[in-house]
Amino acid sequence: MNADCEAVRQAAMEEIDALEDLRALEESRVRFLGRKGRIAALMRLLGETSPEDRPALGKAINEVKEALTSALEARKQELEARDLAARAAAEAVDLSLPGRRPRQGHMHVINQVIDDIVGIFVELGFQVAAGPDVETEYYNFDSLNTPSDHPARDSHDTFFVKPGVVLRTHTSPVQMRVMERTQPPVAIVVPGRTYRVDNDASHSPMFYQIEGLLVDHGVTFADLKGTLALFVRRFFGPDTKARFRPHFFPFTEPSAEMDISCSVCRGAGCRVCKHSGWLEILGCGMVHPNVFGYAGYDYETYTGYAFGMGVDRIAMLRHAISSISFLYENDVRFLEQF
Repeated sequence: MNADCEAVRQAAMEEIDALEDLRALEESRVRFLGRKGRIAALMRLLGETSPEDRPALGKAINEVKEALTSALEARKQELEARDLAARAAAEAVDLSLPGRRPRQGHMHVINQVIDDIVGIFVELGFQVAAGPDVETEYYNFDSLNTPSDHPARDSHDTFFVKPGVVLRTHTSPVQMRVMERTQPPVAIVVPGRTYRVDNDASHSPMFYQIEGLLVDHGVTFADLKGTLALFVRRFFGPDTKARFRPHFFPFTEPSAEMDISCSVCRGAGCRVCKHSGWLEILGCGMVHPNVFGYAGYDYETYTGYAFGMGVDRIAMLRHAISSISFLYENDVRFLEQF
């Protein structure tokens, strides 16, 4: 019997010394120390052993079991240490290698254009104003002389939050909010998000506008033209031409749209300007007396002009961007060009 114990010990020790991974080590442990293993088989022989030989055999089996347990634990520690060293070597950081610079972000092209536009008007003495994106119909339409039956007040044009409350369709409501709490002279520009039910290559349901307002004694349409002509030359270049066409807006009278010579073909005519040589960039006009009435201004004493431009359209013209969706898809390949 002792010979059987010694044979099991010898075979186990040789196998344990040859093991090269933890999975094989576990399989060897089960094979020798498991419930159906070699040591368990020796323990079952105790029942067939004479009473006088049983103590000696039991002692021998226990000694083999303890030896195997110690050998398995020692080999496990060796394999774990080897695996840990291998992982450490594989994951080691070579401090002598040059580092990888993180990609540097930058301001979005829309924000760049807003800053450039606002900067020009701030240099002319305008102040920056802001207002809420969610507006009442009073500020968005009524106070701006927009009649109740105007198409812009229908749900196919305007996002209604609830009756009487809308997502502002332009930044013009800020004009009224400023005039209500400020006495002339007033000179403000209002950059901000606006919302309309529209979505195609040149329109987005959410877009940016910049509104301008100047109110004082003796303000004329000539002042408006001079201000906007200066803005165009500063923003698009000194050779850019501008023209004004009569138009209609409820909140200005007289009203006009301003065109600039095409920034792509320089007025020669191309697909972008539909071969006209001109591109419309903003609407403007003299503040309607009714709007002054809502603000509490005496239209016999004060006059003023207002203008509004779509920042997205200005950005598209400046950088020859073919679709407004590029501005909002957050494609890094597009944005990193600016």
